[in-house]
Amino acid sequence: MVADDHPVVRAGIVGMLGVEPDIQVVGEAEDGRQAVDLARELVPDVVVTDLRMPVLDGVGATREIVALPGRTRVVVLTTYETDGEILRAVEAGATGYLLKDTPRAELVAGIRDAARGQTVLTPSVATRLVSQVGSRAERLTPREVEVLRAVARGLSNAAVGQELFISETTVKTHLIRAFGKLGVNDRTHAVTVAIERGLLGTA
Repeated sequence: MVADDHPVVRAGIVGMLGVEPDIQVVGEAEDGRQAVDLARELVPDVVVTDLRMPVLDGVGATREIVALPGRTRVVVLTTYETDGEILRAVEAGATGYLLKDTPRAELVAGIRDAARGQTVLTPSVATRLVSQVGSRAERLTPREVEVLRAVARGLSNAAVGQELFISETTVKTHLIRAFGKLGVNDRTHAVTVAIERGLLGTA
């Protein structure tokens, strides 16, 4: 499902995704409230949403959508990449944060990854998270270490949450913060870098 308040932009995203054989666009929303209502009705695998929309913004819509039954993932697709915007979206439960200048192939791949529950970040967004944590770049929290150890064993975000008795949204938040500290933008690289730096210790 695609949510964007600009009709031309929305039509462009729908048209781009519509030619993919494994992706079906089941609905379109022009504001955040309509996005939540349609997500409740249609239960899509992924909602691609703009960040700044009328009635209810993308962050508010994300928060409500991920709380619905059905495990719908949310990918924010926006032109904004400030630290505050990124963290607000992630903490609301977004699975991905991509920019509108993302190449078509990367956008489509990101949506597929999000449908599988993988966290996806535009490289420049990952870079901003790195600069945000500054000198603490390698200091993972104990919980971030636990999450990465579980990921290293091949567990999905949902399975990690079940094992650690935390929500899938909380798992995503820990992963996003770990991505920023490690300077990576996906789960595989996060585990690889953490192991290389000796940050995971012994499981």
